[in-house]
Amino acid sequence: MARTLYVGNLPWATKAEDLVDTFSVHGEVLSSRVITDRETGRSRGFGFVEVRDEDADAMIAAMNGTELDGRVITVNEARSREERSNDMS
Repeated sequence: MARTLYVGNLPWATKAEDLVDTFSVHGEVLSSRVITDRETGRSRGFGFVEVRDEDADAMIAAMNGTELDGRVITVNEARSREERSNDMS
């Protein structure tokens, strides 16, 4: 099984490969992506890292609140789209 981690407050220059390099120190990274603006192509400052289920909690504990290229990042388990839309009401 795999879990998806939300990574927030990313430096604008961060690429998906940078997330793999940073997180793979703490476990196996299955995939990563940095979310970009549709119109400009610029990073929106957050991304997602898909990791093995057994590595997820350790990665969150190790990475949340750490510094990446001068910015303190937020790392937690990503919520599903349904959960997020319910929060908006």
